[in-house]
Amino acid sequence: MSYILDRRLNGKNKSAVNRQRFLRRYKGHIKKAVSDAVTKRSITDIETGESISIPKRDISEPNFRHGSGGRRNVIHPGNKEFIAGDKIARPPGGTGGGGAGEGDASDSGEGMDEFVFQITQEEFLEFLFDDLELPNLVKRQLAGIETFKYVRAGITSEGNPAKINIIRSMRQATGRRIALTASVKRKLKKYIEEREKLIEQDSILRDKKRLAYLEERILKLQKRVKKIPFLDDLDLRYNQHLKLPVPTSKAVMFCLMDVSGSMNQAMKDMGKRFFILLYMFLKRNYDKIDVVFIRHHTSAKEVDEEEFFYSRETGGTIVSSALKMMDEIMRERYPAGEWNIYGAQASDGDNWNDDSPICRKILIENILPMVQYYSYVEINPRRHQALWKEYERIEAEFGDYFAMQQISDPSDIYPVFRELFQKKSIAIA
Repeated sequence: MSYILDRRLNGKNKSAVNRQRFLRRYKGHIKKAVSDAVTKRSITDIETGESISIPKRDISEPNFRHGSGGRRNVIHPGNKEFIAGDKIARPPGGTGGGGAGEGDASDSGEGMDEFVFQITQEEFLEFLFDDLELPNLVKRQLAGIETFKYVRAGITSEGNPAKINIIRSMRQATGRRIALTASVKRKLKKYIEEREKLIEQDSILRDKKRLAYLEERILKLQKRVKKIPFLDDLDLRYNQHLKLPVPTSKAVMFCLMDVSGSMNQAMKDMGKRFFILLYMFLKRNYDKIDVVFIRHHTSAKEVDEEEFFYSRETGGTIVSSALKMMDEIMRERYPAGEWNIYGAQASDGDNWNDDSPICRKILIENILPMVQYYSYVEINPRRHQALWKEYERIEAEFGDYFAMQQISDPSDIYPVFRELFQKKSIAIA
């Protein structure tokens, strides 16, 4: 059996093509291992690679064997016992031997080896965010574009040799030759026909001076036709391409996190892990996207990435302060007509009773009309509180643009994240 390995354009990583084929084949196993790894890892090592184990039974390759029965012609090496034409008795029983070790018995139950391999950080993140996207992402405008594409724009007589259009060039050359040689070829045809008629006449009646003249004219016209080049520089035609701007999706993600005293350290860590997943997902899948970080307790504050994830500030709880700040920033810096706006909020649900209705009002009247999608995550193993009940009313009315989930254990983070940002068919006109 022959094996052909495609190792073109791989440099030092000569098996890169085969590795990608292998990863596609065992995608289900790898995605499950990545999902399990996310629930066990700490915040600091979420981006490293992972060791993947695949049971031996799942990497077996199909093979062909001779079954029982049938007739076969086999050529054996010479020996002292048989001569040409002798028939050899079929071996008794069975359909052929198995591989080494296949018949070994064990008194400790069934077992099998596992195939273990390492995936890189890049591959880990690829499987981590597979099939995820920002819902309802649409093209907004062409302002501030930095990406371009080349489109066909007809044919030109000047260009790069790499863009030469062979068909159009040959067509142009053929037309030029026809135009320059048409009258000459008509005369040539006329002289040849006259010459043939003179040659067919009797030698006594043949006009030898006229025949010599015709021979001279035919020769000159043939040379004239041959001097016209088959392909001239004027015939060359090139494909023309124009550089056109490509519309880009301008998007901003607002990350709102509750850091009040009711959130213990374990709950804050789960909130950070959720937002780290979100931040990695955005940075990996979207080149042009702004991220606004807002921390809040009794008051809200816009912070940078470092302070958002590692600050230890705490206090009471007024959730509406963060929503009001998000509304202000949207109106000042991110007009809804130009930006795709998204919001993600994490809280334990604890809030002043009088403030939860205010949160619902701000979301319905100010934020939801402007955003493409808003997700709320409640990090609380206990029963839901007033904020969750108010948000349930919002979800019932604006289910296409608003989603909410609960996280009670670190193992819930990744499934909830995938549930909130899985691909959806809903689009905004």
